[in-house]
Parts: sequence; structure tokens; C-alpha cells
Amino acid sequence: MPEVQTTAGPVEASELGKTLIHEHFRGRDEAIAHQWPHVYDEDEEWRASIEQAEAVKSHGVKTIVEPTAMMLGRNVPLLQRIATETGLNIVACTGIYTYDHLPHFFENRDEDAMADLFVHDIEQGIQGTDVKAAFIKCAADDPGVTPNIEKVHRAAARASVRTGAPIMAHSRPVANTGPRQVDIFLEEGVAPEKIQIAHTGDSDDLDYIHGLLEKGVYIGLDRFGLPMFLPTEPRIRTALKLLEEGHVERMFLSADFVVALDWFPHDAEEGLIAAGVVEEDWSMTLLFERIIPALKEGGMTDEQLDTMLVANPARWLSG
Repeated sequence: MPEVQTTAGPVEASELGKTLIHEHFRGRDEAIAHQWPHVYDEDEEWRASIEQAEAVKSHGVKTIVEPTAMMLGRNVPLLQRIATETGLNIVACTGIYTYDHLPHFFENRDEDAMADLFVHDIEQGIQGTDVKAAFIKCAADDPGVTPNIEKVHRAAARASVRTGAPIMAHSRPVANTGPRQVDIFLEEGVAPEKIQIAHTGDSDDLDYIHGLLEKGVYIGLDRFGLPMFLPTEPRIRTALKLLEEGHVERMFLSADFVVALDWFPHDAEEGLIAAGVVEEDWSMTLLFERIIPALKEGGMTDEQLDTMLVANPARWLSG
């Protein structure tokens, strides 16, 4: 039986159960946190993380896939604590989250040296723990697939080929990054079924989405509650159209919620909602409280939902 690495060790893929494929417990700038730790309220972040974890459990969620990589504040000991406290399976990653910048350490080393570090996390453990990464995370955004971003993607691909670990690639549809990201992975020999293009649901351009699906990759409809990228209604219409067309076995649902995010001042929440950056009910439970009921009203079946929340994550993670 295929296994998937979690913070508590390997779990049979068939035991992952209902899974949220793209949610974060923490997103922070690593340099700021190291230099000025006093600006963070660790106790409040812990309280909010446990609150969200218990809330998703009440909807039957058993597993959270947590794609917080280097430069987004990856902290595996924290994820271990949350998993121990709540009983959730938490699936951690390796990789680098950047839209272009790389530290000099990586600027002056090649793709294979970067891949070696990813492989270490997958085969040996992350941050001095025995927690092994189950997948590789990389990103491309508004700047596009710059030379530095291509370097990270090729390193991710080489680590995937060496270990069999799947890849989750943050994408930016309005910058047309998805097709180039897929091409790089395929050029490096990654099997299409190991590739997930996250945030594909930020677009309702079916031609763009079909182009990715035709390559055989998975797509993430994983940013519900973030109208700054696309409002909820076109997201729902797009999901229903793709289900109607028979693409359910290549689709994921999630909200890309971040429990503790330092990108904005703590007192900015109301302003962010008013500006249409986030919706008032953006959370790890948004799918269950509003999105899934709307999808069901539009014709989504329980079987399709089970495929997206149970079967697809298990298949993608376990290979």
C-alpha cells in the first residue's frame, strides 16, 4: 500500500481521508522574524492555528497539505506541535517560495546543488527533525519564469525525478506562467501526473485551463475567498464547467488560507475586506460553509466531491 509522509511519519495513502490540498498555518518573512521576533505574537498565532485546525476537523477533514516552503516561513516543529495537539495529518514540503529573488547561496550554486537540498528534506528530514517532505514547492508569479525561477523549477524537477516526490507549483494565470512551468518539468523528465499547477482557479479562461489539463497535470482550484485574484462566482462557474466536462480526476479544491500571515498590518483586516483583497469569511472552513453548498446547488455530486477531496490528494501524493 503506498504511503505518504506526514509530520508524524508515514501514513497509508488510503488513510489520509478528506484532505485540504493547499492551506497554511503560517506565512511570514523569515528575515523579519529572525531579526525582529518581538513583532510576532506567538501565543495568538498558536491559538488561531489550533482554532482553525479544530474547525476543519469538525467538517471531517483528516489531512492538511501545508505548502509553506523556504522564504515563506517554513517551520516543521510548529507543524509537528499542531498535528500532535489536534490529531490532524499534516503533510510538509521542501522547496523555495520566491517570485525572483534568490540568496547569494543559491545564486552561486547550480540547479543540482539546490536539488540536493530538496532531496535531503525528502530522504533524511527537514530542519534537523525526522519529518520528511512529501512534495516539492516552487512558484512563478507576476515577474514570470525569470532565470532564477527557471533554476528553482529545474531543481524541483530533478529532485522529483530522483525521489519520486510530486511537485506543487504556485502559478499566476494572468502572467501565463502555467504552460512554461509545465514545459520545464516535462523537459526534465517529470511525469505529468506528479505535477500540480496551483492557483489555476485564479482564471476563468477555459482555453488556458484546458491547455494545462491536456498535458495531463493536476490543477488547483484553491483560492476561494480571495477576490483580489478572481471573485467567487466565476470560480464556482469554472469549477462546475470543468466538472461537467469530465475533468474531476485532475481537480483540487482549497482556499489557500493562511492562519498567521505577516504581509499586512494586524489592524488592516477590515480594509482588506473593503478593498476586495479577501472575503470576510476567508478561512480553512470556507469551502465547507459556503463553496461546497454552492457547487452542490450547481450540480456537483457527492462522488465528484469525494474524488477532489479524498481520491485525488491520495493519488497525487502517493504516486
